[in-house]
Amino acid sequence: MANPRSTLITHIGELVTNDRGSLASSISAAASGRPGFAAITDAALVIEDDTVAWTGPAARAPAADSIVDADGRAVLPGFVDSHAHLVFAGERSGEFAARMAGRPYQAGGILTTVAATRAATDIALRANLRRLASEMLRQGTTTFECKSGYGLTVADERRALMLAAEVTPEVTFLGAHVVPPEFAGDVPGYVDLVCGPMLDACAPHARWVDVFCEEGAFGADEAAAVLAAGRAAGLAPRVHANQLRPGPGVRVAAEAGAASADHDALTSTPVVATLLPGAEFGTRQPFPDARRLLDAGATVALATDCNPGSSFTSSMPFCVALAVRDMRMTTQEAVWAATAGGAAALRRLDVGRLGAGARADLILLDAPSHAYLAYRPGVPQIAAVWQAGRLAAGSPLSSP
Repeated sequence: MANPRSTLITHIGELVTNDRGSLASSISAAASGRPGFAAITDAALVIEDDTVAWTGPAARAPAADSIVDADGRAVLPGFVDSHAHLVFAGERSGEFAARMAGRPYQAGGILTTVAATRAATDIALRANLRRLASEMLRQGTTTFECKSGYGLTVADERRALMLAAEVTPEVTFLGAHVVPPEFAGDVPGYVDLVCGPMLDACAPHARWVDVFCEEGAFGADEAAAVLAAGRAAGLAPRVHANQLRPGPGVRVAAEAGAASADHDALTSTPVVATLLPGAEFGTRQPFPDARRLLDAGATVALATDCNPGSSFTSSMPFCVALAVRDMRMTTQEAVWAATAGGAAALRRLDVGRLGAGARADLILLDAPSHAYLAYRPGVPQIAAVWQAGRLAAGSPLSSP
């Protein structure tokens, strides 16, 4: 059955809008990096087709073709996960168990997944990708980025990007993830491949270019070369920076005009600091000091970094809870970072907020407040998810 043209969601206990009253002010807030968390109590929202048409007090709600009674529950923008690695085969639970027993995380574990991914069929990769995308949607993620990086040959990287483009427009070429075994001892040769034939094959299927600037992966000069080549091919840059230890990645990101430095950022640049608490959880690394970044005026996003090695979670609610508990973020800051912050990291103005004109991506919580995402960690609380105005997961009916 087709969705009705307009839907009124009413009796919302808390409506998180992240909206300062107009699209222009939301753009200004995103550009300045000032968190614009905003919420309305006893609220309502109207969806028309795929767009939010109206928000405000429930008592003043206009008529619509259909009505959903939120029954005092909270409504939030859909989560925007701006960092994920979903095109892969195999799993690394043994590596995780060994790490929990005391072995430190090293970037070289990526090559285990590279070998499995190269050997996998398109059918197997597509099935795993779609399973993870569906898992994300059920947990409230309505927009996500997806990287390549587990093929590391021209054909395998192109294949990964084409598969990713089947499920999201936010596709990132990460040929410079690590140096594959066949180029061991020849990093310049592999960088030439990434910046030449691999980029030529991959750029038509991607929006972004990324590089893992880290000891054991790529140094500052190599990362800068990859980003420059990607920009010349029409791709926007982003950077894996300082995941394992301090290094030059954030500086490289700033100099390249990257949208996001993932794992860290400089507070004096417009680069979004995309923090990935699942990776710290999964590697027993110290959690980033989000409080320091926020107090210094940085724009902070939260993302899952969903991957089979360091952060095998697809749950943005879990990352929100970790950010509040272990990164000293308030519940409002964490929810903003998981929605509007992620949108800023993807340079998107249509998602991460629920004002008039925004895309109708929203979550109905089975709880009265956004704070329950951290207050009740690990508990399923996503009652229903709308994506582009369509009920895409769950049910808006109240639990008995």
